[in-house]
Amino acid sequence: MASPSFQLAVLDQDFLMSDAMRGVRFMLEYSKAELLLRKARIQSTIVVFGSARFREDGPDKQAYWYNQARKFGRLASQRGGALCTEGGDHHHVIATGGGPGAMEAACRGARDIGAPAIGFNITLPFEQEPNAYTTPELTFNFHYFAMRKMHLAMRTKALVVFPGGFGTMDELFEILTLRQTRKLTAMPIVLFDEGYWREIINFDGLVNHGVIDAADLTLFRFADTAEAAWDALVEQGLDVSVADGNEDIARDM
Repeated sequence: MASPSFQLAVLDQDFLMSDAMRGVRFMLEYSKAELLLRKARIQSTIVVFGSARFREDGPDKQAYWYNQARKFGRLASQRGGALCTEGGDHHHVIATGGGPGAMEAACRGARDIGAPAIGFNITLPFEQEPNAYTTPELTFNFHYFAMRKMHLAMRTKALVVFPGGFGTMDELFEILTLRQTRKLTAMPIVLFDEGYWREIINFDGLVNHGVIDAADLTLFRFADTAEAAWDALVEQGLDVSVADGNEDIARDM
């Protein structure tokens, strides 16, 4: 009875963490978040990506980016259907990677008006903590980037990408690739701060070298204010019919 073979499989950490059980761990990471999102009646999300490094009082344009991400989180939650009466469905809920910077700001904007905010955190070799503005019951932690990416993409109906580095670009180009290959249905995508993105990425150069089609540049738009970002999402087809009565709920809070 003292042998590891006698221990119940669900209690055997060495067994569960073995290479052979990697598929099971994938399933567990998928299922835990999925069940909690369903329980919370989260029908759809608007994903916000951006650097974890800029701050509310940061230098250069960082403070502006933070302020606009916060404003966008508030606008999108108020106008998109994230607010609802008790027991109702939540639509277009702000979802982020859960960390600081742009992610914190967008979640903070949602929480400003009492809307939920989702944080899909990831364990990293260096310290990472969820920001203070994600809804506790919707604050998740993943080991596998692949499963985290899957949950970020599964419910999203729109994507807004603030300035960021490697991680932000990784997420952006993954979604763009899914759209380009039609693995995702038509979905509005907005890149915030056109000057930043055109300085960092030569989109026209990709077309000139024949590695993408000119039509691929229509998969996204640019915006320089939170209001313009929201308008660009709606112009690209974001369904806001689910938001009826949302602004009245927000005014009552």
